[in-house]
Amino acid sequence: MLNITTGLTIWCSEAITLATVLFFAWRHDRQTPTYLMWALGFSASAVGFALVAARGLIPDILSIEIGNGITLFGESAWIAGFCRLDKQKPEWSALLPPAIWVVGIELPWIHESFANRVILYDLAGAVGATLLASAVRPAEGRREAVRGQLGFVFMALACVFFVSAVSMTLLRPDLQASLIYRGYTALGSALLITTAIALSGRLLMERSERRWRAISITDTLTGVLNRRGLQDYFELVAGTSTKESQKIAALLFDLDHFKAINDRYGHQTGDIVLAEFARIGRQFVPRDGAFGRMGGEEFTAFVMVDDQAEAEAIAETIRADFCRVPLLAGRSLVPATVSIGLAIMPRDSANWDRLVSAADRALYAAKRAGRNCTIVFSELEATMAMDTPPDPNGGELVPTLDDQIHALRRLGTLSRM
Repeated sequence: MLNITTGLTIWCSEAITLATVLFFAWRHDRQTPTYLMWALGFSASAVGFALVAARGLIPDILSIEIGNGITLFGESAWIAGFCRLDKQKPEWSALLPPAIWVVGIELPWIHESFANRVILYDLAGAVGATLLASAVRPAEGRREAVRGQLGFVFMALACVFFVSAVSMTLLRPDLQASLIYRGYTALGSALLITTAIALSGRLLMERSERRWRAISITDTLTGVLNRRGLQDYFELVAGTSTKESQKIAALLFDLDHFKAINDRYGHQTGDIVLAEFARIGRQFVPRDGAFGRMGGEEFTAFVMVDDQAEAEAIAETIRADFCRVPLLAGRSLVPATVSIGLAIMPRDSANWDRLVSAADRALYAAKRAGRNCTIVFSELEATMAMDTPPDPNGGELVPTLDDQIHALRRLGTLSRM
């Protein structure tokens, strides 16, 4: 016969240890409330099982009614923790396990029978395990294999509880046999819960790795990709196209006279200018493209385009929106413009070094052309050797939006003559 009291005591010590570890993890990272919810769940489990183990030493209302209720409340806290892991608000259904127990234990034919109390507890536990399986189901857009494994473990736990409840209902064992059945059920559920704890730790580790990975490729000031992130995303952007005829364009942006802005208005204002340009660039670069900060006042975007005109339109839209009105930074109106170098290459022959080098040469030409303009290097110019010296007269000057509007108006005037 399994000694239930000894098993409960061992589980209480393990639950207290896990609760302590999770609480300190939450103290270290308060942006993850999952740790606090799980710490509360293990604390409730430890307290509840401790009260159950003390049956005979304390009043039955504490060891039976309150102890089991607190234990089932621990399941509710675990469910809430998994919901918070996905930044979702826990639903009231998470409180079903303790609610089922509190309501059912008040019925005389359940309260006075050990077997019926076990059946009620197992049914409440089965509901809680099912809700846990539902809480960890893979969310839309997430590919986490651990979630599927966790869901399987929780459904297995629900089956253990349900089979135990059905067996107790059909066999109607005496007290001695009920204790034996209860011991085996507790052992099976303990093994499954231990497996779930290990899988949950793995899930958190994978989440943490992705989080630090995102931090490592993100520019802290502007929130866009940094140079490393741009290099990583370059291959992804080039591989998103389903059309063989599409080309990849590199847009290299350099804020004009940025040092003068820092010197005149201060570095804090300069940071505001950088953040504003990053917001505009991220807004107009297509979702299947990549936009980030190369360093200093230089930004880069990679986009898949059908032709040169599409890339020019993106570049000019960003340039025109950024320099349309002076930027309000504190009490100062800061006039800021941007020069753009644009290079295009076929998708199958494009690589980072050649494309960025060509865009850099185009940017050099834009600076020489007077700044606040876009110079584009065609496919032929972009495929030239990287060690080719910059040609100050190279590239093609893209007409500004104002120039194009003026030309259209002029054509309309001529057509009426």
